[in-house]
Amino acid sequence: MRFQECREGDYKIFAGAVEAPRGDGYIAAMVVSRVKPGASAGADRSSVAFRDDSVACGYRWRSPEEAIAYALNRAREMVRRQSGMLTC
Repeated sequence: MRFQECREGDYKIFAGAVEAPRGDGYIAAMVVSRVKPGASAGADRSSVAFRDDSVACGYRWRSPEEAIAYALNRAREMVRRQSGMLTC
């Protein structure tokens, strides 16, 4: 599995590419976590707001980079459009 993480406002996005079961491409996965300020200085706590282990109904991309790019874009779109629905 390959993954990438980024920050979008109050959310942390983890996007991954998982090799398909029969080795015929990569499936995209994502986790969106709302970051809450921690009790101590500089510490952050987060809670999962949304998770999808098979983004786009398990569509198989040719490369892990394509799968990760798609998952990141979908997660960013979700945060921008529905951040009120992602509260924990």
